[in-house]
Amino acid sequence: MEMDERKIKILQAIINDYINTAEPVGSRTIAKKYNLGISSATIRNEMADLEDMGYLEQLHSSSGRKPSDKGYRLYVDKLMQLPQLTIEEEIMIKSQILNAAIFEVDKIVKQATQLLSELTKLTCIVEAPSAKKSFIKSIQLIGVDNNNVLSVIITDTGLIKNTIIRLNRPASIENLFKITNILNARLKNLSVEEINLSVINSLKVDLEGHSEIFDAIIPALYESLTEAESSEVYLEGTTNIFNYPEYNDIVKAREFLYLLNDKENIKGLLNNTSSISISIGEENFIQGAKDCSIISGVYSLGGRPLGAIGVIGPTRIPYSKIVSVLTKIVKEINDSLNQTYLDDR
Repeated sequence: MEMDERKIKILQAIINDYINTAEPVGSRTIAKKYNLGISSATIRNEMADLEDMGYLEQLHSSSGRKPSDKGYRLYVDKLMQLPQLTIEEEIMIKSQILNAAIFEVDKIVKQATQLLSELTKLTCIVEAPSAKKSFIKSIQLIGVDNNNVLSVIITDTGLIKNTIIRLNRPASIENLFKITNILNARLKNLSVEEINLSVINSLKVDLEGHSEIFDAIIPALYESLTEAESSEVYLEGTTNIFNYPEYNDIVKAREFLYLLNDKENIKGLLNNTSSISISIGEENFIQGAKDCSIISGVYSLGGRPLGAIGVIGPTRIPYSKIVSVLTKIVKEINDSLNQTYLDDR
């Protein structure tokens, strides 16, 4: 059985209607609402064919039909047309992300997540950059008192790590200044992943004669950077899901909230490889997400991926609108990060 133009138009009409109403769609509804120039009996036959082909599902023998995961996949890959954002939406995205750009990256992406939630009325997820993937921009050692030194590490993505390091014996201001310069000379523009044994040994040679300070400072610096190895996941609009009648079912609602509480699994659902990615229903490997669709995008600095941002909702989410909004938001995050941080490296 082949997928001809008439079947495609009927499938598209059913998907559009179901996304808007959450009600299974019958042939009469399609005949009335969409001027396809064919009778409801013909539409009914075509709908039966589409069901046999796996693009539609029928919940009950007397009910209309709803799109299957396969139907949504065909829609997003071949049929979806992206709407233009309104001027108001464009201005809102640009100005809010621009206003957040004076802060570090995680503040920018948190702001973007709030904005995405507001514009899509869905639950939004963002993976903030990991310190492990950031490059060291500067290190400062500041004497607090005789035996305590404050280390301040700033990365290229605006992450700031403060750590108090306890010394066995006092260090002079001159020595701290000298050690700060050596640390910056050796570590600036390295990522945390690149600080290996070879780099540590080079530092040890440079700091000959300051072995006590070296033994106290280097492990503490390294620990403060690597303890934030896994990136944070932030959620926004977790209750937006209750605007969808599918989640009036308390069991489904509870499953969804359990899913959101599992931050590691949620992070795994975000696609980290392509600019915009859509995964639908059974394509999601986690049990609690098999009734959901996830649309996500990767934001980056100088072409280097930093994290992902996306939305999660039922499979009937308005795909085309979300893709338009998310594409614009990712572009503005990238522009903002590149203008704020790239020139300073």
